[in-house]
Amino acid sequence: MIIEKIALNKVTATTTSEIIDVKYAKKVSLLFIRADHGSGKTVFSVEASLNGTTFFTYNKLIPNVANSNAQTLTRVASYDTGAANATALYSLDLENDIISAIKITATETTDGTHSAKVYIETDED
Repeated sequence: MIIEKIALNKVTATTTSEIIDVKYAKKVSLLFIRADHGSGKTVFSVEASLNGTTFFTYNKLIPNVANSNAQTLTRVASYDTGAANATALYSLDLENDIISAIKITATETTDGTHSAKVYIETDED
């Protein structure tokens, strides 16, 4: 089963989402969206928790980038939209990490609307 959660919905200032439970997830994908660009940029980042209470900066977001056969997956701390409207797909590294919950922050510089969606795959039907 795939569950869609709206973490941030067209917010217009620096905002952190509510806590999103990913405790039983097999896979978690994140869709970051910046729209209504005039100037400035948006930086999306994730905090993760092992217990749902204590959060830490998550520096292992996996971006949707091409790798050669010799490379391992790229991992980054955040997604910077640059000075434009943009949409990007990222994933959590659940192969190597146990994560119970996440929060997503969109840090705004100047303007725009910022959205983040979380797609959670579980074993449930």
